[in-house]
Formats: sequence, structure tokens, C-alpha cells
Amino acid sequence: MYKVSVVSLGCPKNQVDAEMMLASLKNAGFEISPEEEKADAIIVNTCGFIEAAKKEAIENILEAARYKKSGNCKAVIVTGCLAERYRKEVLREIKEADVCVSIGQNGNIAEIVKSAIEKKERKDFFADNLSLPLGGERILGGFPFSAYLKIGDGCDNCCTYCAIPKIRGRQRSRTIEDCVNEARKLADMGVKELTVVSQDTTAYGTDIYGKPMLAALLRELCKIEGLKWIRTLYTYPERITDEFLTALREEEKLIKYIDMPIQHVDKDILRRMNRKGDEEQLLSLIEKIRKEVPGVTLRTTLITGFPGETEEQFLSLHEFVKKARFERLGCFTYSAEEGTVAAEMENQIDEQTKTDRMEHIMESQMDIMEQINEQKIGKVFETLVEGYDDYIKCYFGRTKADAPEIDGKIFFTSGTALTFGQFVNVKVNDTLDYDLLGEVV
Repeated sequence: MYKVSVVSLGCPKNQVDAEMMLASLKNAGFEISPEEEKADAIIVNTCGFIEAAKKEAIENILEAARYKKSGNCKAVIVTGCLAERYRKEVLREIKEADVCVSIGQNGNIAEIVKSAIEKKERKDFFADNLSLPLGGERILGGFPFSAYLKIGDGCDNCCTYCAIPKIRGRQRSRTIEDCVNEARKLADMGVKELTVVSQDTTAYGTDIYGKPMLAALLRELCKIEGLKWIRTLYTYPERITDEFLTALREEEKLIKYIDMPIQHVDKDILRRMNRKGDEEQLLSLIEKIRKEVPGVTLRTTLITGFPGETEEQFLSLHEFVKKARFERLGCFTYSAEEGTVAAEMENQIDEQTKTDRMEHIMESQMDIMEQINEQKIGKVFETLVEGYDDYIKCYFGRTKADAPEIDGKIFFTSGTALTFGQFVNVKVNDTLDYDLLGEVV
């Protein structure tokens, strides 16, 4: 029996792919090993979205290759977005990699790993078909009580800075029945928190039903016994419908949390990004959301240093952040990705300016977060227990306002022993940067 170790990088959507590959390997008789030094093969499931992700992927491939000398490893296998995006370059440029597997070959991963171990030949496994075997068995890579539900793949938005359509292809939604069946399986496995993801969740269904069907899907998911929290990520502002907001307000299991990546507010920059809307429309939408979904947590992501961004346009974005007062916000510097329209635009911004602008926005957001968190002191929040920190001697977890892996945590004490995956009520006593401190009541 061969042992395989899987390192998965990047977004939750990539994690789902890795979890399905793990299940395929286990069902084929492989032993899944968390210890890379004991594995006969190491799969590095890569992200290739931006330059930083590519560097991280290459670093992990080189780290895995070390175990060919110091461990049992006989093959380093590269899968995921980097493998898909740079099919021809991976084996040519990274001599430490043995096998490169395109996304459409994920369903054949067991046969590919077996061949890589036994034949010991460097080889590419390509498939022009990007379809993934979604909905099958999975081995969860994170907490057993929290999982992602991938409701589709690919994207039709074609933002000028983004390489995803070139990597993942056009949008391909799964049927409501297929998504619900997988969610039931996850609930039967003990999953209590379900996070719905896709490249653009608000576009879900438009390709197969002819109209957005996210709200309808969410209402069906709420009928599944065992699920307690259902959260949605990657909802685009121009597609946030009244039906979606009504579902958030009415369905008890749906967490009042909206993650809408706006990237910028200047109309000219948004058009050059191939994005819609402007500052006035976004402020109006934010006001509407907060009115129709009381207590909602709003999250967004921004990009600084897009080609041609003037100081005035940046200051407009900075002021918008102060006006909008998002409960959660991430800001990234623009990354010129080869093959994208934006990478060929004139007036590229230097890295230092991009970074300075990003840091200014995050400093303002830190002030906003401190004010928001201070308002939570003395209040009680339902909290999902994730683990125990032996160093500071307390439990940690998340409230409804915090998405897995991307938002803050709440650290708290308890007079009785708690079970991971349990829901408890925690009173907030203090704050620490983006996190909360409290005690079970």
C-alpha cells in the first residue's frame, strides 16, 4: 500500500478539489499520510491566481522535493491552477517536479499517482475538458464540522486583471439537486457549518436555468437537517438580488454575512477592470443591504495600484472605505498577470506606491474594526468552538461574523470542558486587534 500526502494551497474552491482527490486515492487503496517525509508521493495542489500564489506554489514544490532525498518520496505531483495555467512550463522549468496534472485529469488522480510511483518517469497528464467530478465523496481537509460546498466552477465575468477564466474556463453551474445531495452527505458526515463558494456565487444558475438561482438553492440547503450555519462567499454587488436579501432575512440557518468583492469605486477604473457600478451605486447598495438585513456583516476586497490609478482616484477609494465602514475588509496590491488585458495597459504603477496605498487603507480599516469590536464588549455571541490554545490556555472559535480562514477569531475561557464543533454563547470582555476575548456564559 502506497502512502500519499497532499498539500493544498489557495482558495476554498481549490481545497474542495483536493478533498475529492483524497477520497479517490483512499478508495483506490492508498494510505493518506499527513507526514510528507513518510509519503511515497506528494501532491502539491497549487494556486496560480497571482504572482504571490505562484511563488508559494513553487516553494512548496521544492519543499516536497526535499523528501526525495530525506524521506520516502518517489514522485512530486503538481495539480491545480498552476498546473493548468502553465501546462508546458511546469516540468520544463521546475526540474524537481515529476508529474504535472491538468484540472480535467483530477478524476484520474489515483491511476496517475500509481504510475508516477512505479514507472518513475516525468510526464504531463493533460485534458482539454475542464469538467471536475464535483459531488462525489470527499475527505475533509479542515475541521470535520465545517466544509465548503462548491456550486460551480469557471467564470464569465472576464475582469481585465483576472486570469481565472483562462485557467478554469467559462462558468459551469451544478444543478440544485446535485448541490443539495452533496450538502446532505456533508451533513451526514457531521458538518454543521456549510460555506457556499464558486467564482461568482451570485451568477449561479444563469448558465443552466437562464436566471440567477442562488436564493432558491440556499432555501433548499436550509431544509437539510444537521446544518446549522450556512454562509455564502463571492457575491458580486451588481448581482445581489432582492430574492437573495429576502432569503438572508427570513432563513434562520443563513448567516447574515455578505462578502462582495468591489475592488474599487472610481467609475473609470471599474470600467477598465471590466466591472460595473460606481461609488454612488455601491453606497446605495450598502445602505439597502443594511436596511433590509438588520445586523448584517459586510465584507469586501479592494485592489490598489491598478494601471493608471491616480492619487485622486486612490484618495476617493480611501475616503469610501471610511464612509462605507465595512465590518470586514481585505486590500491587495494589483498584480500584473501575464495573458490578462490589464497587464498590457499603459501607466503601470510601481510596487512601492501600490504597497503604500494598500497600507493606508488597511490602517483606516484597523481603526474602523477597533471601533466596531469595542461596541461588542459586554454582548453575548453564539460561537462555534474550533480548538484549544495550549499556550494561552483558552478555547478559540468564530462567531457568525467571521468566515473560516479569512476573518478574525474569538478567544475565550470556559468553566467546563468543551467539544470542538460545539456551539456556545460567549460574552465579549475585550478586544485584541481583529480578534475578540471573552468567556462562556
